[in-house]
Amino acid sequence: MNTTGSRHYPDKPAKVYLFGTCLIDMFCPEAGMNAVHLLEREGIEVLFPADQTCCGQPAHSSGFPEQARAVALAQLQLFPEPWPVIVPSGSCAGTMRHHYPEMFADDARLHAQASALAERVFELSEFLVQVARVSLTDRGGPARVALHTSCAARREMGTHEHGRELLAQLAAVEVVIHEHESECCGFGGTFSLKHPAISSAMAGDKVDALKETGAETFLSADCGCMLSLNHTLQKRRDGFQGQHLATFLWQRTGGEGGQR
Repeated sequence: MNTTGSRHYPDKPAKVYLFGTCLIDMFCPEAGMNAVHLLEREGIEVLFPADQTCCGQPAHSSGFPEQARAVALAQLQLFPEPWPVIVPSGSCAGTMRHHYPEMFADDARLHAQASALAERVFELSEFLVQVARVSLTDRGGPARVALHTSCAARREMGTHEHGRELLAQLAAVEVVIHEHESECCGFGGTFSLKHPAISSAMAGDKVDALKETGAETFLSADCGCMLSLNHTLQKRRDGFQGQHLATFLWQRTGGEGGQR
C-alpha cells in the first residue's frame, strides 16, 4: 500500500476542523454534512470556519502561483487551534498538505505556518481509518459497488486504500474492481476545460468500465471526479450514478455505529 500521505495521530482528538471544499459547498452539500455526521458519531466535535473558500488548487495547477498563494494565504488564517483539518477530497487535501509549504517557501514565517497546517491535514477516509479507527455496522441489504479512486488519492495522498478498508467493514457490500481503476477519469480540474475532447473520451472509458462490472453504483471520495462521471452518464441518459463515499457510508450504517 502506498503510504505517501498516510499518517497517524497520537490520540483521537476531541475536536477537528472541516475544510469543506468549494465543490462540496456548491454542488454536493450532502456529502459535507454526511462527513460531519460520520465524525460526530465518533464523539468528535466538528468546527467549520465560515470564511473558508477554495483551497487554491485550480490556480496552482493552471500556472498562476500568485493567485494560488493569495487564496491559500486566506485559508492559513482559519485553523488556529492545533486540531486536525479534515478534507473530504483527496485533491484538495493534497494541495493543502503537499503544496501549501511550497507556495510560501520564500517567506520563513508563512512557510512555517503552512508546514504546521500541512501536518494536520487529513483526507476524510484516511482520518476515519488511521485516527478515529471507526468500526462500521452495515445496516443495508446486499449491494455491489465499484470504487473510483481519484488520481490525487492514489498518487499524491496515498489514501486510496482507506476507502477500501472502510467498505470492507460493510458485511453486505461487495466491492468490484473495474478495468480502468488506476486511470484518470478525465476531470483534472481545469484540464476538462482546456482539453474537453480528451477529457470526455477519458470519462467515457471510465464509465464504460464501471458499468461493465455490474455494480449498482460507483463511489468516489472526490466530488470533482464524481460530478464529471455523473454528468457523462447523464448526457448518455444513463441512470447509473455515483455517490460520495461519505454519503454511502452514512446511509449504509443507518446513522449508527461505534468505535474500536
